[in-house]
Amino acid sequence: MKFLRIILILIAILTLVIVARGLLTPSVEYTSEISVDKSVKEAWAVMNDESKIHDWLEGITNMKHVSGERGNVGAVTEYTFTQNGQESTVLETIKSIKPNEQIQMDFDAPGAMDMAYQVDFSEEGGKTYIKSSTTVTGQGFIMKCLIPWIKGSMISQEDTNMANLQQLINNNVTNYFADPIKAESVIEVED
Repeated sequence: MKFLRIILILIAILTLVIVARGLLTPSVEYTSEISVDKSVKEAWAVMNDESKIHDWLEGITNMKHVSGERGNVGAVTEYTFTQNGQESTVLETIKSIKPNEQIQMDFDAPGAMDMAYQVDFSEEGGKTYIKSSTTVTGQGFIMKCLIPWIKGSMISQEDTNMANLQQLINNNVTNYFADPIKAESVIEVED
C-alpha cells in the first residue's frame, strides 16, 4: 500500500510540475540564424520559390493555395506535413512583406498551436544573414502545458530547416534575374 501511495504522490507532483510550467510559460520564443554566400536578392528569391520548398522544409508533403493573392499580404496557404508517420496540416497567413528584408507570417496548427514567424534578411561583407524568429503559443489548456516541454524539438526542427535553406541557397544555380528577350529584338528569317 505504501508503494502505491508513493507512486500516486509522484504522479501528482509530476502533473503539478507540468501544469505549473505550462501556466507560467504559455508561449515560447526562439531564433535560428544562417549566413549564405549569395546576394540578399538571390537568397530571398530562393526562399520564396515555391518549387523548392520541399528541398528545405522537412516533412512537407503538400502545399495548397487557399485564398488571397499568392505571395502577398493576406494570402493563405495550407501545408501538409508528415513526420513519424503522422500527418498534420498548418495554415499560413502572410502578415507583412518587405521584399529582400523581412516577411512575417502567422501559422495555425488547428488543435495544437499558433506561431508568429518572422524572417529577416540583411547583407554585410559579401554575405547574407537570414534570421528566423518564432513565438509559439499552445491552443487549449493541454497544449499550453506541453509547449514549454517540446521547445527543444521545435528549435531542432527550425535549425534543420534553416540549415537545409542555407545549403539550398549556397548551391543555387537558378537565375532569377535573367533579362527576358524583348519581342522587338527578335529577327524573323523568311525562307
